[in-house]
Amino acid sequence: MANILPLLQSFIVTYGLNILGAIVIFIIGRWAAGLASRLIKRVLNKANVDESLVKFAGSLVYIGILIFAVLAAFERLGVETTSFIAVLGAAGLAVGLALQGALANFAAGVLILLFRPYKVGDLVEIAGVFGPVEEIQIFTTIVTTPDNKTVIIPNGQITSGNIVNYSAKGLLRLDMTFGIGYGDDLLKAKRILEELVTADERVAKDPAPNVAVMELADSSVNFVVRPFVKPEDYWGVHFTITEQVKLRFDQEGISIPFPQQDVHLFQN
Repeated sequence: MANILPLLQSFIVTYGLNILGAIVIFIIGRWAAGLASRLIKRVLNKANVDESLVKFAGSLVYIGILIFAVLAAFERLGVETTSFIAVLGAAGLAVGLALQGALANFAAGVLILLFRPYKVGDLVEIAGVFGPVEEIQIFTTIVTTPDNKTVIIPNGQITSGNIVNYSAKGLLRLDMTFGIGYGDDLLKAKRILEELVTADERVAKDPAPNVAVMELADSSVNFVVRPFVKPEDYWGVHFTITEQVKLRFDQEGISIPFPQQDVHLFQN
């Protein structure tokens, strides 16, 4: 027992301060990691960055500073950290090579969330898929097609191609074509089309809808009808006006030409 006490005292004197210093370094590092994480989240929130990217950035900063604090604490204890850093670097390189596709999608997701070429609810055409955006994630974007299919698109494919955002300007131009016969009253047909378009409350007043004669075709005089509508009203306005034009033209005696064939029979 008498021999143990001097050894214990020597151990405490030799390593006690190092252990205490390592604990202090870890506590300070953990506090700094939490502070830095909160600060980065606050800055990104003020910049109106997407919430998912804010959480990820905060977690990344916290883990990075915490790892640095742990390595510094080990260094204080006299543990050689060079080998740990080399192992971490090699592991990071191996993981990066194995997950380079996933990392590309991750980088693309960060860019999408940061620069916002589209947001949730926008009507888009991305990677050959058309529909409203249901969700934007770090690795993928989820789009619902008009026939109610859920399509999960890797973000790397989105940023490597064209992004068409139909909701960015707030309004879409709806292009419709209606034909009348050459014997019908052109000005009357034009007035009817203008009345039907302007009567629909979903059609924007500014810019004003355009109704004009587009071409003198082989068997019809074709009008182009171009109202501006909200993206969510696009198909509703198209279906409604098309039906109303047919009913009103029938009521007013205006013909809508359709392909016909005349068959002549010759008898000997």
